[in-house]
Amino acid sequence: MAEAIAFDLAAELITKLSSFTLSQIGLWWNAKDDLDDLKSTVSTIKVVLLDVEERSVTSQLVKDWLEKLRDVLYDANDLLDDFSTEALRKDLLGGNKLTKEVRLFFSSSNQFAYGLKMGRKMKAIKARLISIGSEAKVFNLVERDRPMETSFMTKKRQQTHSFEREDEIIGRDDDKAALLKLMLEFESEENVYIIPIVGFGGLGKTALAQLVYNHERVKNHFELMMFACVSDDFDVKVIVANIIKSVTDLAPDQNLEMDQLQKQLRHKIDGKKYLLVLDDIWNEDPGKWYSLKKLLMGGAKGSRIIVTTRSLRVAEITNKCESHVLKLKGLSDNDAWSLFKRIAFEQGYVDSTSSAFVEVGKQILERCGGVPLAIRTIAGTLSLKKTVNEWHSFKEIELAKISQIEGYILPTLKLSYDHLPSHLKHCFTYCRLYPKDHEIDVRTLAQFWIAQGFVKQLNPSQSFEEIGFGYFKDLVERSFFQELVEYGNGDMICKMHDLMHDLAESIAGMESSIIDSNKISSDVGEKCRHISINPSLIPLFKGKKLRTLLRSPNMGTQNLSQETWDFVIANCRCLRVLKLNGLDFENISPSIYKLKHLRYLDLSWNPHIKNLPKSICKIQNLKALKLDWCDRLQELPKKIERLVNLTHLLCHCCYGLTYMPRGIGKLTSLEKLSAFVVDKDGSHGGADLSELRLLNNLRGELTIRNLGFVKNAKEKFKAANFKEKQHLRSLVLLWDGDNDDDDEKSLEDLQPHPNLKELCIGGWRGDAKFPSWLSLLTNLDTDASGTGVGAVLQQQGRPVAYFSKALGVRHQDLSIYEKEMLAVLLAVRK
Repeated sequence: MAEAIAFDLAAELITKLSSFTLSQIGLWWNAKDDLDDLKSTVSTIKVVLLDVEERSVTSQLVKDWLEKLRDVLYDANDLLDDFSTEALRKDLLGGNKLTKEVRLFFSSSNQFAYGLKMGRKMKAIKARLISIGSEAKVFNLVERDRPMETSFMTKKRQQTHSFEREDEIIGRDDDKAALLKLMLEFESEENVYIIPIVGFGGLGKTALAQLVYNHERVKNHFELMMFACVSDDFDVKVIVANIIKSVTDLAPDQNLEMDQLQKQLRHKIDGKKYLLVLDDIWNEDPGKWYSLKKLLMGGAKGSRIIVTTRSLRVAEITNKCESHVLKLKGLSDNDAWSLFKRIAFEQGYVDSTSSAFVEVGKQILERCGGVPLAIRTIAGTLSLKKTVNEWHSFKEIELAKISQIEGYILPTLKLSYDHLPSHLKHCFTYCRLYPKDHEIDVRTLAQFWIAQGFVKQLNPSQSFEEIGFGYFKDLVERSFFQELVEYGNGDMICKMHDLMHDLAESIAGMESSIIDSNKISSDVGEKCRHISINPSLIPLFKGKKLRTLLRSPNMGTQNLSQETWDFVIANCRCLRVLKLNGLDFENISPSIYKLKHLRYLDLSWNPHIKNLPKSICKIQNLKALKLDWCDRLQELPKKIERLVNLTHLLCHCCYGLTYMPRGIGKLTSLEKLSAFVVDKDGSHGGADLSELRLLNNLRGELTIRNLGFVKNAKEKFKAANFKEKQHLRSLVLLWDGDNDDDDEKSLEDLQPHPNLKELCIGGWRGDAKFPSWLSLLTNLDTDASGTGVGAVLQQQGRPVAYFSKALGVRHQDLSIYEKEMLAVLLAVRK
């Protein structure tokens, strides 16, 4: 990992050094010579990093050298980011050049003092790099050319991911038959019988459980079916809540006590013949298991619990009958070859009947030991190699690294990691910050990658988020993620296999860490760059070079004190990502502007926040500001137009907002604006709808509130320019208020782009003719709930008509006006 990071940091540094001009920096020291020297030194080191990549596997000295190099490259990139930020700040100052210089000289960031300080830092970094370059000579490193990686990012391949559908699982017919027999035919003395599936990671325990769970005979046999993932933390309360959620599709109230939860659970399952899958149990404490088991024993005769685990000890605890413990083994040679062949040859790059490919393929397959996950990843890597020589090279060089290693699955999986382009290596390893079995929001993950600079925009026509999502899909195709769930609203949730998480953790080393105890906090090194942390432990963290600070998921509500804020701002000046959602605090430190490298700030689900400090507008690098469900937030900063790099401003369900600040229309980089609130009476001097005119890069969902209060409606509605917003997926138009002049506010002037997928019009009571543009909305799709609703018209809070391209119209009692609307809708369908 270190060599991949170092290579990309070096490349990024060279790019920045090449693009800087002295007028941008505006410093009073001999910057040109220092910048040229730094660029030359970095370029010299960069060309040997490919050789370092191989040497670092076996040499501790090379590893240590690489760590030092990576650290100074991080510092150098931070310094150049500081220069860029200062240059941007100067550009945003009003007035002519002389006025700017005078204002800067007498400001708190005096340019002369700033230049002296930055000059000293630059010289120190240059000296460190020269010293590191000299040390490298003792390793006799060879200059190598790294293959171009742009083709990977631009060429679209006909490639499928390596994990199969449940009905395409290879080599588990006997295990499937045995499991079905135990579930459907075996008669036990106990009403609820437990069947463990045991085996080490990657053998397909979960896949087998899912295969049988979805079998038609099984579905017809059981009255109730449930699936819950347990994973590392055997918390009975959490497990019970997950089982209830599996039954009801709704998560129980988090404030419920254990006694209330167990009553809910027993009410759902007692007396019913049920099937429950408890996936991935690690707990080896019999007491904890029995505390859960006793809540599950009320099922009717024939109920079954399938337990998947890596631990034979867990299997013995859950079922004393050894003959009824399903112990998974590796695939047979024939089944392993069938799986390998399906994936390795499916791209069509090589001939599956070629004896040369078959011979070397079977030699490679021997090292996989019949482990499905290892086979899939290795075969997936080979599927991109087109010649026999490449296959032989893989076998002789890369595959040799895993010989004679006990427990070789991680090294085997790492081969797929080694073959990733460096930008995807960063992205994959960053996921180490998520706990095992955590549901990962793909869009948020992409925003993290963007904030860290992992996402490179080679094609200006693509947004950074689209490119980041492309990275994710590339990783899915290579089986680095699993259990991908896509929702109708464009959101995606995925999980990472435990083995892949182990791999990410192994590669990341001390670069990133999950901190959930005092001990871990004290063990993490000062040079750690990324952490997910229990907020109460933040003041214990020693490092001062953090680039990511995430609030640990699955933590209860905690207070974030002013002291903690002060600690973060004083000690975490290099932060790119700060996620402090769901905490109990009201005030945000006005010193937050000192986090000038910040790209991503998440303050969502903090209901006590009423205002944001105006100084937040000084964080000109900020790309994403998330304020969802800060329902007492009263206003956004008045000088928000200074956040010129902002692409995401999310304030969903911020019901306390009464207006949008003027100048928001200048944020032409905005891709996500979840809500726009019309100033009801104009008393706040807020923005009007015309500020939406140039925001034509908006994507996702946009909600407009208080449309009933718009003055000069015809002019303002047209000025909003909805018909040019081609990337919007969903538009919600809410009238609100109790005005008598809705007739004058014609829907005709709110015409959206025909690409729109969903439309909701709420609270409008006008009797004017229904808009002619409805016939142009030919792309209306089903909504996220799957009801088939592409658009909704509401009157007085009551839906009166639903329509979509796929399902046509469903309606209640229609008025004359609504019948007219129905005629238009039917015309659309035709």
